[in-house]
Amino acid sequence: MVMISELNELGLKKAAILLISLPTATAAEIMGRLPPNLIEAISIHIAQTDSAGGDDQEIVFAEFLASKASSLYANPGGLARAKELIKKALGRDANELIGNLQQTIEATPFGFIKKVEPETLLQFIGDEHPQTIAMLLSHLPGAYSAELMAGLESNKQLEVIRRIAAIGPTSPEAIAELEFGLEMRLSSMVNQQHSAAGGVGAVAEILNVCERSIERTILESLGSEDPELSDEIRRLMFVFEDICKLNDRDIQSLLKNVETAQWAMSLKGASETLQEKVMRNMSTRAAENLREEIEYIGSVRVSEVEAVQQKIVDIVRQLEDSGEISRPTGDEEEEYVS
Repeated sequence: MVMISELNELGLKKAAILLISLPTATAAEIMGRLPPNLIEAISIHIAQTDSAGGDDQEIVFAEFLASKASSLYANPGGLARAKELIKKALGRDANELIGNLQQTIEATPFGFIKKVEPETLLQFIGDEHPQTIAMLLSHLPGAYSAELMAGLESNKQLEVIRRIAAIGPTSPEAIAELEFGLEMRLSSMVNQQHSAAGGVGAVAEILNVCERSIERTILESLGSEDPELSDEIRRLMFVFEDICKLNDRDIQSLLKNVETAQWAMSLKGASETLQEKVMRNMSTRAAENLREEIEYIGSVRVSEVEAVQQKIVDIVRQLEDSGEISRPTGDEEEEYVS
């Protein structure tokens, strides 16, 4: 019989097939009982397994569940399946492990860039054609791309964003050529493979971590030139005012993770709709205290308000990643039925 605790390659492979074949909730419960190093090892095998079925599945279940093997069917594996199981098993503690798994499974183009300071890289790409910069930024993490975007001239920022939004799957040759040129100029060594990137989703990811002033400037300029593209990008982003779209249950979860002082600062200048949405999910006394604190703060810099708003948006994203809240994708608050 296969023991889930086996650490040799054969045992890990069999454990991966077993967990892929089980219902997600059952597999996650099993993974949740394992030590983190074993979860990571098994997850790598799950991510590298396209599907579990046929002889392999029958052999594993013949060992693990004896006669019940014939009633099972093939379930999808892959990286998405591995991430799903890790999230259900570890909850809010899953992000670091998922990040490690992603790096292990996917060879990201321009990975050597992570060792280069954004200021240094800007010296090499500042005069490049916007298409070249767009291709590079679309393959880099959103936070790093945001730093590079902030260092570009304002007119070039818009050109780069437009091109990132239009990028589709890129040929390995084009990626390899750009990588090689940067590698030589930065005196680094790397051997990466192509992966598809870009599109409107990449723009939203970058703008979500840009400074608010840069985000506003780009979206306003883009809105005047290409309203449809601007709206499409906005739909994929989440800004502070979008808290209005959260249902009351999720607002209450958010309230538990945000201090009253943060709400007071962030709601200065916010819409009445948002203020009402937040306060109606508080007790009467708590809402009164919040109103008093907002008035007590007096005049504050817009940059200070936006900084606190961004912290709350980050908390929303963290709660979403951990499954504690679910952000609606439409313009209206999502409804629940009982």
